[in-house]
Amino acid sequence: MSFAWPWLFMALPLPWLLRMLLPPVPVAAALHVPHLVPTTEATPSRAGVLPWIAALAWLSLVIAVARPQIPDDTVPYASSVRNVMLAFDVSMSMATADLQHENRRVERLDGARLLADAFLARRQGDRVGLVVFGSQAYLHTPLSIDLHAVRSALGGVQTGLAGRETALGDAIALSVKYLKDLPENARVLVLLTDGANTGGTLTPERAAWLAQRHGVKIHAAGIGGASGLDETTLKSIAAQTGGTYTRATDGAAMSAFFEQLDRVEAIQMARGERPLQELYVWPLAFACLLAAAIGWHGRREGVA
Repeated sequence: MSFAWPWLFMALPLPWLLRMLLPPVPVAAALHVPHLVPTTEATPSRAGVLPWIAALAWLSLVIAVARPQIPDDTVPYASSVRNVMLAFDVSMSMATADLQHENRRVERLDGARLLADAFLARRQGDRVGLVVFGSQAYLHTPLSIDLHAVRSALGGVQTGLAGRETALGDAIALSVKYLKDLPENARVLVLLTDGANTGGTLTPERAAWLAQRHGVKIHAAGIGGASGLDETTLKSIAAQTGGTYTRATDGAAMSAFFEQLDRVEAIQMARGERPLQELYVWPLAFACLLAAAIGWHGRREGVA
C-alpha cells in the first residue's frame, strides 16, 4: 500500500499543538447545572476514554486525506509508437547556403533543421533520439518521448561540431546500436547528409548490412546540390533496409521527404497499466463513525 499525499501525515500532531499553544477556556465561562441525580461511577471512566476515541478519529481522518492506494489488476492496452533515430550531418559542408526555402537561400544545416523540427513537432507519442556526425559520430540525445528536449538539442547543433569530414558509416552503426534491441518493425533511422563517406572506421555498406541484420529501416535524404554526394550509396542503403531515398535540393523536396515519413506505419505495442485503487473511503467512514459516537456521547451527557 502507498499514499498519494504522504506529506499530510505532518498534520497528525496539529490538535496537540493547538492545545499547547491556545489559551485554555476560563472556568468562569462554563455553565454549572446542579444534578439532582448523583452521577454514576461510569461517567469518569467514559470521559477518560473520549480523548483516545478523538485521537483515533483524527488519525483515521489524516490517513483518509493522505489517500491510501493499492495497485489494481493490470489493464492491457495498445500504444501506437515509432522509435526514430535522427542522424544529422554537421560536417562543415552543411554550412553551404544553397538550399532554397521560402524564396530565400539558407544554409543546408538550417534548412534541414527547420523542417526536421516541424517533423518532430508532429511526432507526439513517438520516441525520438538524435545522433550527430562529422569526422566522428556521437549520440547527442538518447531515444525519448520528451520531444521538447530533442527539439531543443537539435536547435543547438552547429556545423563543425563533430569535425569537418563525414563519417556516414559510423553514424549508421551508432544509430543501429541504440535501435537494435527495440521491438521488431519499430526501428527507423532517418539519415540526413550532404556528402559521401569521408571519415570514420566503418564503410556505409558494412553499416547498412548491420542495419538490415537488426531490422533497422533507413530513410535517407541527400541535402543540397553538393557534387560530392554519393547518391548511389545512399539509394543502396535505403533499398537494402526497406527504406526510401530522396534528393532534397530545396525546402519543398525536404518537406516532401518528412511528409513521406509521416506515412510510415505506426507500430502497435502491447503494454500493461496497473491502475491504483483508492482506499480513503474506509478510514474516512471510520473517522465519521467515531465522530458520531463522540457527538452521541456528548448529547447523552447533556441530557443527563
